[in-house]
This record gives sequence, C-alpha cells and structure tokens, in this order.
Amino acid sequence: MPRATKQPRTPQASLDKLFRPRAVAVIGASRRPGSIGWQVLHNLITGGFEGKVFPVNPNAEVLHSIKCHSSVTAIEDAVDLAIITVPKELVPRAIEQCAAKKVGAVVVITAGFKETGPEGARVEARILSVARKHGMRIVGPNCMGIQNAHEGVRLNASFSRSFPKNGPVAFVSQSGAMGEAILAHADHIQLGVAMFVSMGNRADVSANDLIDYWGAEDSIRCILLYLESFGNPRNFVPIARKVSRQKAIVTVKAGRSSAGARAASSHTGALAGADVAAGALLKECGVQRVDSVEELFDVGLALSKLPLPEGNRVAILTNAGGPAILATDALISSGLEMATLAESTKSTLREMLVPEASVANPVDMVAGATAENYRRALTVLLKDPGVDEVLVIFVPPITHDPIAVARNVFDAARGAKKPVVSCFMSRDEVLQSIAAEAQQDWVPVYLYPESAVRALSALDERRRFLARPIGKVKHFKVDSEGASAVLRPGWLGVSSRRELSQAYGIPVVPGGLARSPSEAVAIAQRVGYPVVAKLSVPSIVHKSDIGGVLLDLRDEASVRAAFDKLQHPEAEGVNIQKMLKGGREVVIGFAQDPSYGPLMMFGLGGIYVEVLKDVSFAICPVSDVRARELIREIRGWPILAGVRGQAGIDEAALVDVIQRLSQLALEHPEIVELEINPLLAFPTGVLAVDMRARVNG
Repeated sequence: MPRATKQPRTPQASLDKLFRPRAVAVIGASRRPGSIGWQVLHNLITGGFEGKVFPVNPNAEVLHSIKCHSSVTAIEDAVDLAIITVPKELVPRAIEQCAAKKVGAVVVITAGFKETGPEGARVEARILSVARKHGMRIVGPNCMGIQNAHEGVRLNASFSRSFPKNGPVAFVSQSGAMGEAILAHADHIQLGVAMFVSMGNRADVSANDLIDYWGAEDSIRCILLYLESFGNPRNFVPIARKVSRQKAIVTVKAGRSSAGARAASSHTGALAGADVAAGALLKECGVQRVDSVEELFDVGLALSKLPLPEGNRVAILTNAGGPAILATDALISSGLEMATLAESTKSTLREMLVPEASVANPVDMVAGATAENYRRALTVLLKDPGVDEVLVIFVPPITHDPIAVARNVFDAARGAKKPVVSCFMSRDEVLQSIAAEAQQDWVPVYLYPESAVRALSALDERRRFLARPIGKVKHFKVDSEGASAVLRPGWLGVSSRRELSQAYGIPVVPGGLARSPSEAVAIAQRVGYPVVAKLSVPSIVHKSDIGGVLLDLRDEASVRAAFDKLQHPEAEGVNIQKMLKGGREVVIGFAQDPSYGPLMMFGLGGIYVEVLKDVSFAICPVSDVRARELIREIRGWPILAGVRGQAGIDEAALVDVIQRLSQLALEHPEIVELEINPLLAFPTGVLAVDMRARVNG
C-alpha cells in the first residue's frame, strides 16, 4: 500500500515508527570511536535493539562487523527510522533520500540550523517541508536522540552513554546537554525510564505530540518534562488537560526570570510576566511544576511508584529527633498535616518499643531501634485510619545495618494502599544498594527529609487535582457589538469604560463624566452625597499618584471647587462617583499574552497591589471552579471570607465578574490590558469603582 502524503492524524500512528521501529539506519555511522556517528551505532548494538541496524557511510564497507551501505536508498530492506549524524550541509540530501526510501521517522542529531540564525532556519524549514510532504516525522535537529527501553524494543538511538532500565516514566528534554545529565542521574537513583526524547529545535515532533502519545501508553504512569519554552501553548492546554487526568505530568519549566516580562502600565500587566503565564497554564492543565531537576526526580520517583493518598495526614517514623524535626517543618510549610495517632496505635507502639521511645507523631524509636522495630511499627502506622501517608527516616548508627532496615521497611510497605516514602541518611554507596531494592519493592528512597516531604506533597497535589471538579465556562448574554463600538486605540475614557462595563453586565458605582461644574453638581445630586471627584485623563493611569482623586465631597460648593482643582489640558472632564463605605477592595484584570492568550489576575486591590503582590493568575477561559480557586489562593482570602465577626464577601458575585471579564478578553483581543481596581466586594454584590483599559492600535 503506498505511503500517505501527509502526516497521520493520530500521534500513536505517526510516532510508532519513531519508538517501535523494526529497522534503523544510522546515516553518518563512523568507525572513529568517540564520534557521534560511532556512539549512536554502538548504542544501538550494545543496548540490545531487537530490530535490524543498517550503518550508512559511503566510505566504509563494514562498521561494527555490520555491512555498511553507501546511502539509505541502497538498503534493500524497509527502514522505519533513520538517525542522521552527517555534517549539516549534507542533511537536506539525506532527508530527501529518506523520503524516497519512505522512511517513517527521522532523528536529526546534527546541529547548525534554526538555532544559528536566519539561514539555518531557512534550511530547517526546507527539510521539514520535504518530511511533511512524505508523512515523515522529524525529531530535532540539534538533538541528542531518543530511547525506548521497553523489552522487545531496547532502542537507544542516541549518543547518550546512559540507558536507564525500563520503568513507568517517560521523559522529554528540550536541552540535549540536560538530557544527558538527567539520564545519568535517573540511572544512578534507579528510576526506570521507558522512553526518552531530546527534542532539540522541535522542527516537527514537540512536547505536545509526545504527551499525547505517552498518554495512550499503559505502561507509563508519569511523564517528566524539561522545557525552556512551549512550542504552542494553546495546543498544549487541551492535550495536557486530557492526559493529566490519566497520568501524572511533572515539569521543570526554565525561564522564571522577570527580565523578559512584557512592560505594561496597569498593575495586571506589570505583574503578568511570561513565567506567570506559564505557571497559570500548567496549573490549569494539572501539570505539576517544580523548581529544579533534583525536585523533578524527587517527585517523579513518588508519582511513578506509589498509590495516591486519601488525605494529607502524614505519620513520621524515625530513630533520630533532628531529621524528624526537619521533616515536620517541611510538612507544615508544604500544606500537609501531621497525623493524630489513634490511642490504640500509640498503645500498640508503646508495647513494642523501648520506654525511652516517643509514640506520638513523630514516632521516635530512638537510636537503638532495630530492623524488626521498623517493620512492626510501620505495619501499625499503616493500619491507623487517621494516617494517609508515612515517612520513614533512618539515620544509621554503627550497630545497625541500613540494608536490613530497608528490607524490613519495604516488606512492611509491600502491597500497602497508603504511600510510604523513606529517607536513609547513609553513604552514597549504601543509598545505591537500598535504591536497587526499592526499585523492586516500589518504595522511593531519599537522602534528606526535605526531599521525601517534597514527594509526599506532590502525591497530595496530584490527589487534589484529580478530586477537583472540572468546572464550567459560563457564556453570558452580552452586547459584544456595543462593546466594539466604544473600543478606540489607546486608553479608554470614563464614558467608554462605563459603556463597556454595561455591555458585559459588570456592575459599577453610580456616577458619570462631568464637563462643567454645573454638570458635576447635577451628577452628585443624582447619585447622592458624599461623592468622589477624579481627574479623567485617559493617558494618566494612576491618578492618586498625582493628587487626582478628591474624596468625601459633601455639598455643591465642594464639588465645584473640586472640579476647578482637577482641570488638566488633556482632561476629558471630571469623573464624579458616589462615595461608598464598607466593602473590601479587590483587583480583577487581564492582560493579553502573545503566546498564551489573555491572562486573568485577581488579588487584594488598592494602591499597593504591586507592592504586596498578593495576586493569583489563570489562563482564559476561566471556569467557575478556577475562578473560585483564584479568589481563595491569595494570602488575603481570610480577610475576604470574614474575620473577627465581619461578614464575608459575596464570592459568587466575584466569580461572576471574573468569568464575564474572561469572556470579554477572549471576544475582544484588541483590549491588550484591562483592570478593575478597586472592585468593592460586599456581603451582597460587588461594584466596580475604577477601570482602566487599553486598546491596541
């Protein structure tokens, strides 16, 4: 049957040639030890690849005792996968030959393309065009290669010297150098990696493709990502959201610096940098984010091995007080709880341990605790209904063998429905021996208490995500055409902002724009004293900074005086508003991100927004569940919920405004930033006091 002339629609069909080839050609295979062409061929053979291997080099007859071919088209057998390591000027010809040979997938290890500048980008675009025309997938260029450790495949199509054992983890790295280091570390800590991809320039195959592909792999429980940027964030969202419901996804997202954040005038724009957008996107999709490669492995070990807990209550079993204190501090700061042990549990522990032992949580069996003590005590803790997770800590005294303790811990944890993590503060070679046994018995081993706690916290985060309702994005009946009519390039004036609010059903404080003292008085009398007078110059965003807000005006004379005082050459008039008492000030706004789309912000409002930075973010559209999370994520949520006898705010009304603004941001992308600050939240209802909005153009 002839090959299709376009890429298959499903990643499973198109990427099987990449990960499960029956025959692999190494174009640029070399006889020179240490070269990439030599290393790739060597890895394929020594890694135990179950298919056929064809070296391609016009200057050699035999390589690694295997017949060599002058070109890929000279190979008589069908070729599913080609690894290209030839110099960059020869890559386009190699791609054309692969297309003629009807190769299913190509890994271009050679560098010197898009990453070098415009000319390299043009060459990369040409080879991609050839590949897409013939339905051929490309990994790279400028990458380290791929691996599939599954039995029956054993494909090490990379120049990495590390080939971890098969396991429940898939890993993708945007950086080849980081990929090499990470594979070596995975092998070191006995983390099984079923599939690995170094993406390089991501000309074709992206993290989106790989996540989708691995989502259908039953053997994979956890997907680990090292990303420096998202190829297409808007495509990432639906894929990651779907797959994260099936298996854990964890990422180190590099680029947290604010140096590259987009400059903006509003509080929302100033606080909504690229990293904030990435964090909001990952959270919305259920992708767990960590700060370092070390944390990536700490979390990956637990998520790939352990069952999820039913709650966040943790028991600590230890033979030393110091590490238990560190673990307790880390637990509390991570939002986990110290489990309260049942009296029956403490009674049983008291009977089996020495009198000096503490049977409260943490359970400190003191330095003399034996391997048998660990086994029996852990068994008791796992039976306590008030315990959801257990952390076992062992500091090896001279008189006890840590391997024996590890075996007993693993024996007690085997088959448990509650997650158990262990911390053995031992020499590295001892830790390696323990980790090897842990790989078999599915108990993660960590060197320090904080790492173990990080793993427990990740399990709890995963539990909470899966328990979280998916939420609904409400679509409101609005006057979109009316909104469009008032949108003019630049900062919107008072009247336009009021009409925009009205079009989208956002309640505002009574008032209006006055162009004369008499009109100001008329508005004040209509809304009722006292009132506030505000300078209205669209280009002046922060009016209070220049004395442009006059409060508590109680009569006609004060209103007239305020109008005269607030004159400005560029003023469109004076904004007169009813002065309200009570209510809690919050800020809600959005800023358009060129990659991620509109980014919604919520926080405590007022003039100190950028100082306090007590805000949370979400990618639009914002569901009702995510809107409620936005409100409750800020540190100031207790203030909004009600403290010291005060009534809480109308949370449903806030959710409503957030979702209306989310709809506005998506339906009118020409509004590059918009912010309501403050929005007064009352026990019943909300009112927008001040809005600023900037339209592109």
